[in-house]
Amino acid sequence: MSGIDGKVVAITGASGGIGEATALLLAERGARLVLGARRTERLEELVARIEKAGGEAVQIRTDVTRREDLHALVAVAGEHFGRLDVLVSNAGLGTISPLDDLRVDEWDRMVDVNVKGVLHGIGAALPVFRAQGTGHFVTVASTAAFRVAPAMAVYAGTKVAVRAICEGLRQESGGSMRVTTVSPGMTATDFAEASTNSEVRADITKLRDDIAIPPEAIARVIAFAIEQPDTVDVNEIVVRPAAQS
Repeated sequence: MSGIDGKVVAITGASGGIGEATALLLAERGARLVLGARRTERLEELVARIEKAGGEAVQIRTDVTRREDLHALVAVAGEHFGRLDVLVSNAGLGTISPLDDLRVDEWDRMVDVNVKGVLHGIGAALPVFRAQGTGHFVTVASTAAFRVAPAMAVYAGTKVAVRAICEGLRQESGGSMRVTTVSPGMTATDFAEASTNSEVRADITKLRDDIAIPPEAIARVIAFAIEQPDTVDVNEIVVRPAAQS
């Protein structure tokens, strides 16, 4: 029996990239899924694929900047499956640009999605996990949390914050919950398209095309953390292309 089989897993940012790959892999291994994202048409297609393959999944439109959306996501898990075992906070935004661009609205949006979005998920799921006496937070950060590069100051700052929040959550868990932070390097997703600086976007796109690993690689790492026994907490995993400096 897989350590994933039968677990109820909610995933934010599930409509593409790492979220979609994670949903497909966990469904294949027997997880029952609650999928959240803003692109509901993509979610509907994903649920249909999972159900066609014999899996179980439901979807709900989820904007992680809206606190009530995360509470609704967690509530759907309880309504459909009677519990929530894992929350995968995967939704993220990388509108990267040099600070001199002064794209202040984009800075605000990254903080809202990358930091507040994670906090909203914790706020929604933590009381449920405490009541159950068990639960697992899996949060997708970035290698930018370890290495700051030009044009990535604000993005990296949000990911450093995510690591700090998750480490604090781990220390406060009291042994009844597990907390895992997964920090991917360059991954073959549409991350680069978010940048409104054409030069930065071109540089990131070229790097992605040259060295990126597939999102399925990150999904396997997330699955590895989830499938461990309840007494084993895989706290932090960094996974990057072998060619990434």
